[in-house]
Amino acid sequence: ATGVAAGAFGAHALRETLSKKPNGLENWRTAVMYQLIHATALLALSSVVLGSEQGNFIKDKPIGSHNNAASSFFINSGKLMFAGVTMFSGSIYGLCLDIGPKKVLGPTTPLGGLLMIGGWVYIG
Repeated sequence: ATGVAAGAFGAHALRETLSKKPNGLENWRTAVMYQLIHATALLALSSVVLGSEQGNFIKDKPIGSHNNAASSFFINSGKLMFAGVTMFSGSIYGLCLDIGPKKVLGPTTPLGGLLMIGGWVYIG
């Protein structure tokens, strides 16, 4: 939902503001695209984890405890993707809107990208 909202906000309410910055609208669209792609991937990963654990459900098993090795790979991959897309897209949003220090946000973008890549590699 936040990716759709960010896309709509950028296309309508922020269009003039983003157009004043070099590549502002294009950068915003990139952040939205990566956020939406990784939101879809996170939904798929959560479905795989839930599906793999339904057969192993134990009434007294605490929520979040996983005995399936494959599930832990998907969970860790999802954590990397979540952290990565938050850092990647969030830093681009901040840079486009001049929110936050550029010295911090600038390096955050590629670090977030590396975490997203790590999430995809972790699955493989």
